[in-house]
Amino acid sequence: MKLVSWNVNGLRACVKKGFLDYFHEVNADIFCLQETKLQEGQIELELNGYEQYWNYALKKGYSGTAVFTKVKPISVKFGVGDLETEDEGRIITLEFEDFYLVNVYTPNAKRDLTRLPYRLEWEDDMRVYLKQLDQVKPVIMCGDLNVAHEEIDIKNAKSNKGNSGFTIEERGKMTDLLAEGFVDTFRYFYPEKEEVYSWWSYMAKVRERNIGWRIDYFIASKKLEPVLKAADIHAQILGSDHCPIVLKLN
Repeated sequence: MKLVSWNVNGLRACVKKGFLDYFHEVNADIFCLQETKLQEGQIELELNGYEQYWNYALKKGYSGTAVFTKVKPISVKFGVGDLETEDEGRIITLEFEDFYLVNVYTPNAKRDLTRLPYRLEWEDDMRVYLKQLDQVKPVIMCGDLNVAHEEIDIKNAKSNKGNSGFTIEERGKMTDLLAEGFVDTFRYFYPEKEEVYSWWSYMAKVRERNIGWRIDYFIASKKLEPVLKAADIHAQILGSDHCPIVLKLN
């Protein structure tokens, strides 16, 4: 089984930049999107063989998630409990026979860190939610988690310390999650691989020089380790400031 996750930073714009070519070429069983930035009826995608599930933000042109799947889920849930961000369309949970899939677009703490307290509260709520799911069946969470976990996951670690997405607090929440019985699947396969990123600023020459951050993840229950087959980051795929990431399961 092949799973793909991609923050498309505006799906309509990404479609104009070759999204569908990549979508058909990669031929994923489950394809997750973050930051779709559209409302119902603003795009019509003919994706033969795929069920489509959308979580739209109330605010126009903002946030939003979607999942396209060849495998019909047992159930689908939008949001988590009373999280305010249900209004922002940030979470879709699909239950399959052997696992839960949670597609997530984690809130950004903002450059001035004004949203950091809320972000940390979000992290605690998500950790509780994932642990609850994990007691029923294994979990795969994917998406733009808006944090570079370790120094190896960011090009300029020293100069970015304390910046949004690389604060001690945000990184610590990722550490806490992994300690609860979850695994960063890319690091499971490549614990020491450097200069592999999934997001680059739109500033001139930044992507060409690979000055990036790895902030997009597939996080899986440790109990799924025996079926993890491969992980990849498709940095060559353009169309967004993020690139697609891939997880293969046996």
